[in-house]
Amino acid sequence: MEKELNVVGARLPMMDAAQKVKGTALFTDDLILPGMLFGKILRSPVPHAKILNIDTSRAEKLPGVKGVVTGRDIPDRKYGIVPMAKDEYALAKDKVRYIGDDVAAVCAIDPEIAEEAVELIKVDYEELPAVFDPLEAKREGAPEIHAGIKNNTSFAIRKEFGDVRKAFAECDAIFEDTFYSQPVNHAPLEPHAALAQFDPLNGELTIWSSTQIPFFLRRNLSNTLQIPESKVRVVKPKVGGGFGQKIDLYAKDFCAAWFAIQLGKPVKFVYEREEVFISTRQRHPMYITVKTGMKKDGIILAQKFQAHADGGAYNSTAPTMIALSCYFLMIPYRVPNLIYEGYHVYTNKPVGGAMRGHGIPQARFAVERQLDMIAERLGLDAAEVRIKNSIHAGEPHPAKFIINTCGFSDSVKKAADAIGWKEKRGKLPLGRGVGLAGASFPSGVSNMSHISSGAVVQLGRDGAVNVLSGAADIGQGAETVISQIVAEELGVPIEDIRITAADTGITPLDPGTFGSGVTVRAGNAARLAVISVKQKLFNFIADKLEANVADLVAKDRNIFVKGSPEKGMTLSEALKSYQYADLPMPIVGRGSWMAPATEPTTLFKEDGNFAPSYSFMTQAAEVDVDLHTGKVKLLRMVTAHDCGRAINPMLVEGQLEGSVVGGMGQALYEDVIVEKGQVMNPSFLDYGFPTFLEMPEIEAIEVETDDPIGPFGAKEAGEGTQLSPAPAIVNAIYDAIGVNFMELPITPEKILDALEEKKNRKNSRSDQCISHC
Repeated sequence: MEKELNVVGARLPMMDAAQKVKGTALFTDDLILPGMLFGKILRSPVPHAKILNIDTSRAEKLPGVKGVVTGRDIPDRKYGIVPMAKDEYALAKDKVRYIGDDVAAVCAIDPEIAEEAVELIKVDYEELPAVFDPLEAKREGAPEIHAGIKNNTSFAIRKEFGDVRKAFAECDAIFEDTFYSQPVNHAPLEPHAALAQFDPLNGELTIWSSTQIPFFLRRNLSNTLQIPESKVRVVKPKVGGGFGQKIDLYAKDFCAAWFAIQLGKPVKFVYEREEVFISTRQRHPMYITVKTGMKKDGIILAQKFQAHADGGAYNSTAPTMIALSCYFLMIPYRVPNLIYEGYHVYTNKPVGGAMRGHGIPQARFAVERQLDMIAERLGLDAAEVRIKNSIHAGEPHPAKFIINTCGFSDSVKKAADAIGWKEKRGKLPLGRGVGLAGASFPSGVSNMSHISSGAVVQLGRDGAVNVLSGAADIGQGAETVISQIVAEELGVPIEDIRITAADTGITPLDPGTFGSGVTVRAGNAARLAVISVKQKLFNFIADKLEANVADLVAKDRNIFVKGSPEKGMTLSEALKSYQYADLPMPIVGRGSWMAPATEPTTLFKEDGNFAPSYSFMTQAAEVDVDLHTGKVKLLRMVTAHDCGRAINPMLVEGQLEGSVVGGMGQALYEDVIVEKGQVMNPSFLDYGFPTFLEMPEIEAIEVETDDPIGPFGAKEAGEGTQLSPAPAIVNAIYDAIGVNFMELPITPEKILDALEEKKNRKNSRSDQCISHC
């Protein structure tokens, strides 16, 4: 690996940390423009109905109201994140499909008047039969949610790798189990917001939005508003958490823009917390059946996997979610023969969408739980089974993945050692246990050829560096990591870097924050841009130093000949000479990077490499289960993570810690409770999630590999670590109390019921023994 790095690998705080701590960082709702109006949205109170009539007359007459819009007023344009999955209008036109569906919007001089106006709108509905479970929605005769979609199945994928029938016939043992993973809300601290302003003189729309994907949002706004993309500017202020929920366009974006255009006034929409829970996106609930065939030594020969995802009322990212949950069954373990059947099914419930891990956490819960169950049935060590079936770099892959680097088996060993696996597994007192689980995740995606990142680097006469990047920092530290890459390549401290990012009117094209590809995509683009700058300067300085360009080094604000630091000059002197030679200042470099990709742009039809690189990780948990209350306390979590080279180890650790807490929520606390289509717990008060008080002791173990594609060897360090905490915790619960749980979350009530059932079974066996004797 590359040595003697100064900035890359340093534990540096985020560049905007001080702003956030002091409260001076500006989020969308902090922005105020002169004459600004405020908007509110009317939402459906019924899960499924035709819209017969909307009477807005009373709302329009309310003093202070400046505009009202309904679905009948807007262009007849559907939108969606995935082009093949467009099924949603900015405001409902003919019918509503879930409680919370967007029906109409108003804007007024203050939020209170807007709220009152919404209540004055009268909507006549013809209620239709509704369906709330994907297995029921898929049956013949179920209510039709979208016209022409047979069995309400908007997307289905069936893939077969190898010869599954033959492989099952050669197995020593075959196991089949069914699991359920619940709906989980992202619960970002910052609610969704948008502020739009329109300039009638040049026809340009500017919108500030709490979004993860400014350029995709620009595309969807152009489509739904029917104005040229070149006339739409999207600016991302600070974002207080996204986790995938802020990928989509929402009514708040469209309506803020619509009213700004119609009224010539800036308009702001901010969602209430209840709206975030009901009307944005959530992790897909999923029913999963896994059939696994093994040899008696624990080698996996074949799997059959069937998943039914509850998509709610619309598609959002349905095709990508289904494809991910399929293909990532094939790593981190070697599965030579696999059948996958995945179904995205409409229901009259809140919409499923991208959430950290995007379809893979549900699948990993099922696979990692079953691996532990199988290991016990076969009398094998669960950690050894994982090591034995581990993928290795360079070996052929059934789905044609190219695994350049892989530290998975090492991650299992290190996590197991750190948690005390051999000393504790099955040996602790009743109520205490340890468990582990493994996972893998892509560093961005390479199956879509239009996903590229661009960067511009400007080196000024005083040595200051200005970076333009389209990358969207939503709190993960993307701007800091990009700045570290630029600083390292140019040989300057990070203090010399100023970065402007995620403004479609200024910065280069970028797909945004999703799929854990920011460091690889945007980092490589920025590195190429700064290399271009450096080469222009080096070409000039080489003559001055009577040296070859290839022998020059930039380090510590100096440029010198490699191996002869005394033969050189300061960066300031070099820039002064460059300027006095009447060469153009600032020195500008451009870079663009995309992962190697081939058409088609979908894995539905053709196998192929999914990502430029893959991260690998194992997480091990130790839990204490209170046998009287059923409450689970996560005592310790170890994460051994192969993320290539960590550009900023402190930020990586922050990502790991966030993932552990997110995994705790999935395993033990979080569940969007829906009754007949109505969300029953849409608030932080009622929706259970872990807080700082529940955080365990967390240990991060680095499994370093040198990835040939990522900048300075880096791979993803975000979403991947969200995949295995939940199954690791549930596996530890089994070790603690000897009860297998097949659905999430594992609440105290479920544990007490399971312990009581276990006690009754034991007593029943004892009674039978006495009777027999």
